[in-house]
Amino acid sequence: MTHGPPAEPDLCLSKNFVLHDVGDPASPLVMASPHSGRDYPEAFLKQSRLDLLSLRRSEDAYVDGLFDSAPQYGVPLLCASFPRSYCDVNRYAWELDQGMFRERLPEGSLTNTDKVRNGLGMMARIAGAGRGIYRHQLPVSEAYERIASCWLPYHEALEAMIERSLARFGVCLLIDLHSMPSLTHLRLPDIVLGDLHGKSCAGSIVDGVAACMAKAGFSTGRNRPYAGGYITARHGNPSGGVHVIQMEIGRGLYLDEQIVQPSAAFSTVRAQFERILPEMIALARGLEPASTGRACA
Repeated sequence: MTHGPPAEPDLCLSKNFVLHDVGDPASPLVMASPHSGRDYPEAFLKQSRLDLLSLRRSEDAYVDGLFDSAPQYGVPLLCASFPRSYCDVNRYAWELDQGMFRERLPEGSLTNTDKVRNGLGMMARIAGAGRGIYRHQLPVSEAYERIASCWLPYHEALEAMIERSLARFGVCLLIDLHSMPSLTHLRLPDIVLGDLHGKSCAGSIVDGVAACMAKAGFSTGRNRPYAGGYITARHGNPSGGVHVIQMEIGRGLYLDEQIVQPSAAFSTVRAQFERILPEMIALARGLEPASTGRACA
């Protein structure tokens, strides 16, 4: 099947995200890249004991560039501009380490989750190879500011994309784009598709996405070691018409991980993904509208 580019996409610029929107979506397929932001606030860099390269190694660097042709095919693409080490929108807003702050966090904060214990709450405590980010404890007002300026606007934009797809098509397929580091102790496929072990997306759809990836020459796995995060859990509701897949792409395919820059293979990998966009669109077009309720949590 061929699907040529429709009208030029609309570019919505916010202070902390970029929405490559389309006036006439080709299908219920939407894409988002929450961890590829690389605009580091100067105040954050001054708070950090780490150099910029060490901080950048926590990015899903340039994943947004691998899919930047999606809007030309009628697929909206939302990209965070801020780095995940500054604000991780794939966490609950108040999923934070109490030890990072001088004052008590608000009641109801999640301070003892696995992510927080590992130093990877909404405001990460560590970056790179487990190295502490901050020189000193922070005021709780810093968390309020990052939620208001980054976390909330990103989620409002993502929810609007999902709601529009539901209103137009009765269904939505969100591909949440991420990347995974090369791990010498673990042999991973090129791409891991996370569906929270069947909770966030119908199995037949995950099978279809895996088949699209195979056509492009990528090997795929499912849920191990990445089953999905907050975004997948919050929005994934197959019975309500929202199917969410967290797609983890091996950084070794396209990135020089030491210097956090696109490798010589970047253009080739980008072209591989672009070639299967029409197949992804066709897959989304074939989804049955939800028969029960709304999808967003």
